Amino acid sequence: MASVDTQHPTEPAPPALPDYVTDPDAVLKDAEANWRYGRAPDYSKTRKVFAETKSMNHEALSLPHLVENLVKNWEVEASFKPVLQDWRTVDHANYSFAINGGEPQSAEHMLKQGTYNAIISPNEYYSPKYSDFASSHKTFKRMMPTFAWEVLEVYSGPPTVSFRWRHWGVMKNDYVGFDNKGQKVTAKAHGGAIDIQGVTVATVNEKLQLQSVRTWFDPLDMFRQIAPDGVVKKEAVDKGLSPEDALDSENKVELDQKLRVDESSYPANHPHIDALSLAANAGCPFAETNPREEVSPFPPAVVDNVKMNEMTQQLGEGKARLSHPELPIDDVKMEILTSGQQEGFDQDPHHTSSH
Repeated sequence: MASVDTQHPTEPAPPALPDYVTDPDAVLKDAEANWRYGRAPDYSKTRKVFAETKSMNHEALSLPHLVENLVKNWEVEASFKPVLQDWRTVDHANYSFAINGGEPQSAEHMLKQGTYNAIISPNEYYSPKYSDFASSHKTFKRMMPTFAWEVLEVYSGPPTVSFRWRHWGVMKNDYVGFDNKGQKVTAKAHGGAIDIQGVTVATVNEKLQLQSVRTWFDPLDMFRQIAPDGVVKKEAVDKGLSPEDALDSENKVELDQKLRVDESSYPANHPHIDALSLAANAGCPFAETNPREEVSPFPPAVVDNVKMNEMTQQLGEGKARLSHPELPIDDVKMEILTSGQQEGFDQDPHHTSSH
């Protein structure tokens, strides 16, 4: 009897991994994509800095290596592909991004605001409210021409990927941005490192495209390294300029602090009022006078040191200073002041005790 050659079914080959998780520069090769400045950006310097200064060496095709490549390609698309349909690294129907437990934002929001504006909350050094996409990239990319990124460790795999990351560079040029009051802030370059870390929890679909991305980090950590001594220069901004133009403008804008009186509601024949003279004659201590000088009719109080010394001996150090030599304070008010409770406290319905 002839033997029968039995063919055992072969296991289907695993699906090929998408290029955006195997190659950190995959999306840079998308020739048909719409690029923000007409062509793909040059990441060669950043990649070189990464290779020379990274702290981790992940094995090729290991989970940390795949996650690292995915995020790098996502950053390229979020920064330089202005048409959302060209993004290959995200699940368009299910994508959202949130920072530090904040409200999730759409990809459209990031495209409009810019990647920096989407992740940094307003603070004394920077504010998205007074920056647009172009100015934000000029602020940070000019300060640090290269800002490398790496995965430090991965805590869980797909579909929920949790990982810790590092973002670092060198402050080669001055930091110039806009703070939460709209002032231009300048911090001199110190030539030192800027090194921040954070944690991200992201879900991915079967194509390893990003869906829910939740990131936690301290943005002020970066600014504390930018201005380690807290020394910055702040200037008013010409509101007639765009944020990008205002960054480089030499226009000196002084804050208008002159005292004025609105005469628009006065009768037609009402005489003109010189507000500064009126205030000076009234003895206003804030009308361009030296607050240490005597301004009639409010002479400075004269402290009777002898009386103060006597009260110090009677009441104890510190308590005597609560009594003004010209305006004596009665015993009830003295007790309130020394106890830290203001008059009317017990009449406030928010503070009234029920017993």
